[in-house]
Order: sequence, then C-alpha cells, then structure tokens
Amino acid sequence: MNIEILVSFIFAVFALALSPGPDNIFVLVQSIRFGRKYALAVVAGLMTGCLVHTSLVAFGFSLLIAKNEILFMLLKIFGAGYLLYLAYQVYKSSETINFSAEKVAAKPLSKLYRQGFMMNVLNPKVSLFFLALFPGFLFSETLNETLQFFVLGGLFILVSFMVFGSIAFLSGSLKSFLEKHPRSGMFLKWLQIIVFIGIAIFILF
Repeated sequence: MNIEILVSFIFAVFALALSPGPDNIFVLVQSIRFGRKYALAVVAGLMTGCLVHTSLVAFGFSLLIAKNEILFMLLKIFGAGYLLYLAYQVYKSSETINFSAEKVAAKPLSKLYRQGFMMNVLNPKVSLFFLALFPGFLFSETLNETLQFFVLGGLFILVSFMVFGSIAFLSGSLKSFLEKHPRSGMFLKWLQIIVFIGIAIFILF
C-alpha cells in the first residue's frame, strides 16, 4: 500500500473542495441566509450522492481495468485529458464569486437533504470526474480495484464533508473576507487550475 499516493489524493480533494463551485457556493448561500443546519442538510445530501457515484464507478469500471494494462493506460490518458479540459473551463470562467447564484427559499431539512442528493446524483459529470480522478490514485497492488475505488470514494466524501461543513459554520466570516478581498476569487480560480493540471500530470507520470 502506497500511503504517499493516498496523502496526495487527500490534498488534491481538499484543494478542489475549497475552490468555488456550484455546490459549495450553494452551501455557503444557504448557511448565510437560513443558518448552519440548513446548509449541513444540503451537505449531507451531496455527500450521499457521491457514494452513489462511487459505487457506479467502482462496480462498473474496476472489472474492466483489472489485469488489462492497455485499457488502464487508455483510461488514465482519458482522465488526464478530461482534467486538462476542466482546467481550461475554469480558466475561461469569471474570477468573481457570486453569492446570489442560488436563490432558493428555506425548506424543511428533509427536502434540503433530498435536494442536495438529487443535485449530485443527477449530475453525470460527477461520475465522469470520479472516473477521471480515481484510476490515477490506485494505491495498492494487492487490494482489488473495487475496494480501492471505495476507499478513495470514502476519502473524497470525508474530506469534502469537512470542507463543506467548515464553509457552513464559517459562512459569515468567509463572505466578509471574500467581499473585502475581491482578488481572492482570482487566487482560488488559479488554485483550481493548478490542481487540475497537477493531477493530470500525476496521473500520466
């Protein structure tokens, strides 16, 4: 088991979860407008959705790449290419962080949980992202690929939950800081680009 690969994966997920995106901006807005518990309900739904995508990727693709080095290499090339494409999409995006991107009235916690869950499960880009990311971080030559996918998925969910939960609890301070430091949006944008490119290089080499 290669612990260094797992540590690299954790740092990569942390940086990506911290970078502004539809999910964490939605969590931030919910916390600012309605309170922490509403934001945490959304976070719980999003993370449950990640478990579904992890299962789809683990059972659907681990069997295909097992003992097939050519297919595994093609999958890594695809993953690196997709991550470079995501980096380009971030490069073209605005540096401004829009806190009013989601204008949703407060709902019961159960409905917010379901909304977070459906936001994640119905987004095929999440499975595509997992498929691009996970094969490059397989960390053991003895454990089967399905189990390794679930370990990576569990780490992804744990780290993302910690970051998103922190966003919910620190929403007021984060909003104030980001509004006082408009250039922070540029920093976070380039952080995301660097992380995507770095992971792509890591996967290939």
